[in-house]
Amino acid sequence: MVRPARDDDIPAVLELWGEARSAAAVTPDSHEAVELLLDVAPDGLLVAESDGRIVGVLVAAWDGWRGNMYRLAVLPAYRRRGIARRLVEEGHARLRAKGARRVTALVGSNEEEAKSLWRALGYELDEDIARFVRKL
Repeated sequence: MVRPARDDDIPAVLELWGEARSAAAVTPDSHEAVELLLDVAPDGLLVAESDGRIVGVLVAAWDGWRGNMYRLAVLPAYRRRGIARRLVEEGHARLRAKGARRVTALVGSNEEEAKSLWRALGYELDEDIARFVRKL
């Protein structure tokens, strides 16, 4: 089952990211950061549950211009079961309902398995745009 995360899910989300986080995710995870995300975008963090346990997570955010998906993670023992696909499809549905017509997915450049997943979901690698990042 895929649903929006709640405040009481934060410890499980942080634990999942601790176990299955992308090597490309360099921003520190904290209870306060996830809490702020839930305050600003109550349905922007999706979780997948199996037998009452959170086994997958996706941030599906809307900035008023386009949808953005990132921090997709599924516990290793639960991979290859369609969980990531269900999270992304639910993200698509929620973003489409907000008016999104285009979605960007942030994926580590060296993460071939992740890139294969996004390609299988109909995404194309944009070779024309570079991402610039600055810490505040």
